[in-house]
Amino acid sequence: MSIQVLSPEVVDQIAAGEVVERPAHLVKELVENSIDAGATRVHVEFFDGGRIVKVIDNGKGMSPEDLPKALERFATSKISKTDDLWKLRTFGFRGEALASIAAVSKLTLTSRREGDEQAHQLVSEYGKKRDLDKVGGSQGTTILIENLFENTPARLKFLKSDAAENTAIKTTLKAMALSHFDVEFRIQENGKLVSFWPACKSRKDRVEQILEIKPLFEGEASRENVKAYAVFADPHNVAKTAKNIWLFAQNRWIQDRSIQAAVNEAYRNLLMHGEYPIAVVWVETDPDCVDVNIHPTKSQVKFQDSSLAFRAVAGALRGTLEKAPWLPQEQRPQPLAPLADVSAADYTSTQGLPNFANVVPAMPKENLAFEDTSLTVTQFQKKDFNFPSTVQQPKMDYKTLADAAASRETFQQGPAMSGPPATVSANPEEPRGYWSSLEVLGQANLTYIVTQARDKIVFVDQHAAHERVVFEKLMSAWKGGKVDVQDFLFPLAIDMSPEKVEALVALASEIERLGVFIEALGPGTIGVKAAPLMIKESILSSVLDKMASEIVEQGGSYSLERVVGDICATMACHSVVRAGQALGLEQMKSLLRDMDMFPLSSFCPHGRPVSVEYPFFKLEKDFGRIV
Repeated sequence: MSIQVLSPEVVDQIAAGEVVERPAHLVKELVENSIDAGATRVHVEFFDGGRIVKVIDNGKGMSPEDLPKALERFATSKISKTDDLWKLRTFGFRGEALASIAAVSKLTLTSRREGDEQAHQLVSEYGKKRDLDKVGGSQGTTILIENLFENTPARLKFLKSDAAENTAIKTTLKAMALSHFDVEFRIQENGKLVSFWPACKSRKDRVEQILEIKPLFEGEASRENVKAYAVFADPHNVAKTAKNIWLFAQNRWIQDRSIQAAVNEAYRNLLMHGEYPIAVVWVETDPDCVDVNIHPTKSQVKFQDSSLAFRAVAGALRGTLEKAPWLPQEQRPQPLAPLADVSAADYTSTQGLPNFANVVPAMPKENLAFEDTSLTVTQFQKKDFNFPSTVQQPKMDYKTLADAAASRETFQQGPAMSGPPATVSANPEEPRGYWSSLEVLGQANLTYIVTQARDKIVFVDQHAAHERVVFEKLMSAWKGGKVDVQDFLFPLAIDMSPEKVEALVALASEIERLGVFIEALGPGTIGVKAAPLMIKESILSSVLDKMASEIVEQGGSYSLERVVGDICATMACHSVVRAGQALGLEQMKSLLRDMDMFPLSSFCPHGRPVSVEYPFFKLEKDFGRIV
């Protein structure tokens, strides 16, 4: 067959297959046109899985002369020359959407500008335009799409069920509403109003309005010319999938695995396996530093330096998460005292297990192997650990019935308190945080520390709580350079691609902060001169290779920090108080005081909750005291 020039009809249908892959993409293109036209109200109706779509806006509208041009390919008011692609301030710019949509549907375009006496309407059936008509209509533009893909049965059969296509449309509109907090959105599905989102004053207000989650928290960070802003839920509010991570670049809704990884990185050591954060993230940079013209549906972008975007997003979320703003003010941690110098001897004992004698308060050895589970709080307080063969109940020896009644009355009233219940403190003058202010009642099942506050009972998982404390202290020592480093007699040579070697050498000074000293031995070889004793030599090669790959894609030393975090979490898990281990009263109080040093004490390093609360009103309701 000889080479032929395709007809405009075939060209338009090919373009429609890329730009309008499914009805949700069509809705996105039309709504973006409304936003570009300055609309403050957008009304969307769709029927039959998006085969019929109607979009009404109150934007600037179009002149009668522009209506036929709007349906021509590569006709746009957004750009006029190549340089404009790198200075985009609009969402549409290719001039393909309306022409592609008109080629595979019956399209009715009605528009009126401010000051015009009446609106004008243009009808196009599968690319064939009719004459322009004068009709009634308010300012703005209305586009009606009917019989979508009727002339392309092959594409029609690839559509999913009506319910699936409707869900995709609603997800797209939710994203559009998230990115434009100052625009009112009204959405109807098969004639029924399903969503109405009035305009809001801020992005945070819009996120709370759409996701219906309160409270949400904000964070922002900048890395050179890249700025990230995030609105997100605390680690207690999580999702089972990543669908609640919403990403926007230059206010465009995008899908980006690198930025999504940055969001997950920010929640490291706060979520359990299978849990995903709920977050909405905006990334902004100079228009000439991002390419938005790399995907037919404009669902992806390419940053000039993707590592800056990764670091900015991770910093925006992590900077706020580390402050634990979801905690009430009284639960905020006290300023962390400087850690004492920690050497390798503090991490490795003669048995090959970590020894935290200098990292956490020492536990008396005689307290760590109780086998009798019938201990009383009185025995803990007296530190009387020479257990008799039979534990006797305390003898109630009251001289008179009045003494007994007075004792019962005192028990019922409890201690007079003008604030949170007090506990014994190492220094009575020092301020107490939330955890140390809890009154310790005892230990349940040799696993849970039972405490109470004014309005609730709090059960604290002793293993998870101690694990978080030790993990945080290990990480602080690591980041502070207070771990021993082993110098190699000869540099450990690791082969990798030249691109990876260059990436590692460029961040050599930052990597040295983590105790790893490197140098380039050749274009494809990196040499390790020294490394911390905590990291085995056998895993250095895989760690650095993975780290180099992530630096190329994301930037920063996140890979090595993640490995260090995993090592510290494992060390903490195997070296702290365990479930089934009896603790003395002072030991429990000491652990609670240590928890006050760290904002994230509510979670163990693996994301499990450290405590469970039972309000007194629930107990009273369960006992029938209140209805």
